Amino acid sequence: MIDNPEHALLPAGLADLLPPYAAHEEELAMRLCGCFASAGYELVKPPLLEFETSLLKGIGADVAGETFRLMDPVSHRMIAVRADVTPQIARLAWRQLNRAPRPLRVMYNGEVLRATVDGTRQKRGFRTVGVELIGSADAAMADAEVILLAAESLLDLGIKDLTIDINVPSMAKSICNTLELAPGKIVVLLQALSRKDRSAIEKIMGSDGSQLLGLISSGGNAEACLDKMENLGLSDDAALLNTRLREVVALVRAAQPTLNLTVDPAETRGFEYHLGVSFAIFSSSAPSELGMGGRYQSSEEEVATGFSLFMDVLTDLVPIGRPESRLYLPFGSPAATSKELRDSGWVVIHGLVPEKEIKSEARRLRCSHFWLEGEVHQSAKTQDVGNE
Repeated sequence: MIDNPEHALLPAGLADLLPPYAAHEEELAMRLCGCFASAGYELVKPPLLEFETSLLKGIGADVAGETFRLMDPVSHRMIAVRADVTPQIARLAWRQLNRAPRPLRVMYNGEVLRATVDGTRQKRGFRTVGVELIGSADAAMADAEVILLAAESLLDLGIKDLTIDINVPSMAKSICNTLELAPGKIVVLLQALSRKDRSAIEKIMGSDGSQLLGLISSGGNAEACLDKMENLGLSDDAALLNTRLREVVALVRAAQPTLNLTVDPAETRGFEYHLGVSFAIFSSSAPSELGMGGRYQSSEEEVATGFSLFMDVLTDLVPIGRPESRLYLPFGSPAATSKELRDSGWVVIHGLVPEKEIKSEARRLRCSHFWLEGEVHQSAKTQDVGNE
């Protein structure tokens, strides 16, 4: 029994989801999954917890700092709560689905828990819905497919002011490797680049920092950015990444000519395990990203790409639809009447005790209609009931 308000408190970054918002989130998640399924993505459901040695292997090591750990009382081994579903998909692709034909297309829909609050995101526990495309022979086509699918699924939810910000998180490191910089200096430079700190880069690199500074200057409209990057004199891996970036932008633009595309080649934050073309999805009406995705090393033999959408952000962004029509069925009504009304599409609320006045009881229980003498009667307008 909870008899102290403090006993009902939740840890920082966690929240209960109540009616009608819980149902709203569920509806949006199902619509997204329906869109993904229509593109050939099949649902997988990995567990919320795994052994630490499994969950934090491979790309999972890059999110270890966001991962909760605890002792399993059965095996007496350390287990971890997932902070990201993608490492689990990589495990499935490598093990249980290793014989499935490639490219492998899977989707997921589940909760994650993170140890810290990240930037503008104030929630540590939230639901993610996403896809992974694993083992494609054409990297650019795969990158374009997942970007376009993310955009299509969000446009289908009625979000019109989308911006897809495409990044290449590994490009800056490739430039640093070409310059044969010490590992410690590379770390400092990448941190400065993420902050867009030009003075710090100039102080460390002097005249040798022109390409890194050029990444900062190039950000903006996709086509304009690509033109600027052609003049940076990139070589080796950085040049290959730039070519791939150009291919992906061209494919996305051809399929969605009106989609707002930007490129930020200096952005690296939030893409811990991404190694090629990556992206974040924004809306001018949302305080943080709607989702993120990109290319990563799924296993030693395979690369993959995918994205995760953040349902807490989408639930706040997409308006709740018209409330369902709820009908109050007075105490003592036959079960057959309830079944008939539910089969015809009503949400039926049963009276459990004799009521003094049926219409008033229907309104109290947020029912827009009530059943009386074999007929349906209106107790209030649907929008009025939803606002009470």
